[in-house]
Amino acid sequence: MEECLFCKISRKELSADVVWEDDDLIVFRDIHPKAPVHALIVPKKHIVSLAEAGESDQELLGSLLLAVAESARKLNIDQEGYRTIINTRHHGGQEVDHLHIHLLGGEPLGAMVSK
Repeated sequence: MEECLFCKISRKELSADVVWEDDDLIVFRDIHPKAPVHALIVPKKHIVSLAEAGESDQELLGSLLLAVAESARKLNIDQEGYRTIINTRHHGGQEVDHLHIHLLGGEPLGAMVSK
């Protein structure tokens, strides 16, 4: 998907504050942080959302979760704790149609409150 914001970032067509990357994933700081540390873990393969991931994506999905822990270490939030969020589709709060995991930390985040 050529026009996808996260695909453009992973191809280096748009700049981002990259925390780290490998052949399959890129991790960068969110431009609208909701916590002192707010990074996005994004597969370079375009998958619209978790709902569209298939069996062939199993290894990549595992890599995404391992990347959360690695990113937390690199961002120095692994000892105190952090929150991960995967928003799926519009009602789930997904704003960019590309699977990604939010990693938030750097302060006590408290309990999530629902309406």
